[in-house]
Amino acid sequence: MTTATPENTDVKTTFASLDPRDGSVIAEYPQHGPQEVGAAVGRARQAQKWWWNQGPRGRKRWLLEFKKALAARSEELASVIARETGKPHDDALLEVLLAIEHLDWAAKNAPKVLEREKVGTGVLMSNQKAYVDRIPFGVVGVIGPWNYPVYTPMGSISHALAAGNAVVFKPSEMTPGAGEFLADTWRSLGASGQIIEVVTGYGDTGAALVESGVDKVAFTGSPRTARKIMESCSKNLTPLVIEGGGKDAMIVLDDADLKAAAQAAAFGAFGNAGQTCVGIERVYVVEKVADAFIDELLRAIDGVRPGAGEGCHYGPMTLPGQVDIIRRHIDDALAHGGVALRGGPDSVGERYVEPVVISGVDEHAAAMREETFGPVIVINRVADEDDAVARTNDSTYGLGGSIYTGDTRRGEEIASRLVSGAVSVNGIIAFGGVGSLPLGGVRDSGFGRIHGADGLREFTRPRAVTVERFKAPLDLMNLKRDPKAMKTVRQVIRYMHGGGKR
Repeated sequence: MTTATPENTDVKTTFASLDPRDGSVIAEYPQHGPQEVGAAVGRARQAQKWWWNQGPRGRKRWLLEFKKALAARSEELASVIARETGKPHDDALLEVLLAIEHLDWAAKNAPKVLEREKVGTGVLMSNQKAYVDRIPFGVVGVIGPWNYPVYTPMGSISHALAAGNAVVFKPSEMTPGAGEFLADTWRSLGASGQIIEVVTGYGDTGAALVESGVDKVAFTGSPRTARKIMESCSKNLTPLVIEGGGKDAMIVLDDADLKAAAQAAAFGAFGNAGQTCVGIERVYVVEKVADAFIDELLRAIDGVRPGAGEGCHYGPMTLPGQVDIIRRHIDDALAHGGVALRGGPDSVGERYVEPVVISGVDEHAAAMREETFGPVIVINRVADEDDAVARTNDSTYGLGGSIYTGDTRRGEEIASRLVSGAVSVNGIIAFGGVGSLPLGGVRDSGFGRIHGADGLREFTRPRAVTVERFKAPLDLMNLKRDPKAMKTVRQVIRYMHGGGKR
């Protein structure tokens, strides 16, 4: 435990971080209240002044040192993630790699992306020089999830820091150690400013962070919680970026490489025990190749099993209550015409869920409308690509998606028709690994973007500046204008914008 504690604290309780594989206690953490959260924000605000004074190149150097330090401790960080989430160590290490990749991109590209932009002024204002500066908000409050406790929040943290902000990070109560690790690693660099502050606790701590006076909030979680945060942010018009989950679909066309599509669907549906916002929960496969695709998928998951030991392919449900949602979705899918092709209600255990594949589910079933967030995949047959697109878009979510086809141009055309924030053609979640691409959703999947240039701009505000280069030929900013000047104005309107005499 390394979170700094101010002298005046309202923390009176602690909570335990549990290993979801067996329920054992990993460590105890403080339940931070409003006073302590406010103190953390105050410290971050002081650190942000130091951070901003480092300048773009100085921030780049510091962030690349931060990246090196995380890389040097990557196995250690992966162990923390594995203990707190239950996922296999190698999966946790891949998560660390992705987080480092995005940190690297943000650090190296922020100076260019956020540099002063000169803009044209037009004939009317030709006596002015004009440019746009990108100014950091100040202190960004980041509220992270438990399913990818480093990769997901680091998408906001990395870009917020690269843009010149300080961060107060509230990790999930399921994964506080991962948040502490990030702050400790920054502290180990010996910087004068602690630009990553961490506060721990349950929902009340997150609510206190939102109401603490931070200058922007970045939240990843359920749409229900997102709406509560939006309501709280509205009190002070605090800007907000939200990633609110998804119900992502894969479209498989009749010319697709079915083996590749099946293997991708298996990874997207069952990797990380299905606890991936941009994972695959629905598959729409053209009728002509549906049987062959299903056979390939079932072969792809032969021998796949959850567990905590060697040879296990994914871990437990990190959030204990998730098993109830999974069980309800399976039961509802079967009640709505679904046929279990692999697994079923008996696949749901106390902590672990075996792979479940269901086919032929009514589109109005909960398993097709709500985020399951577990190792369950539904495969429905469609007549053609138009049918697949219509069903994919018939959702309250719009985060990611996938298309498998032998014709990538056809795939790109279909991608342009999907209502989602990201799409991969002949791949899954590939967009999440490309540092230059923005990540975010629409509808209940949220708004705003992290990653890429858009992610850097997300954590700045534009400031427009004009500088007079010489006196204007027409003095229009005058309460006592010359009538001749207004005659010229009328001529400008008529000839430049009205098409000449009428």
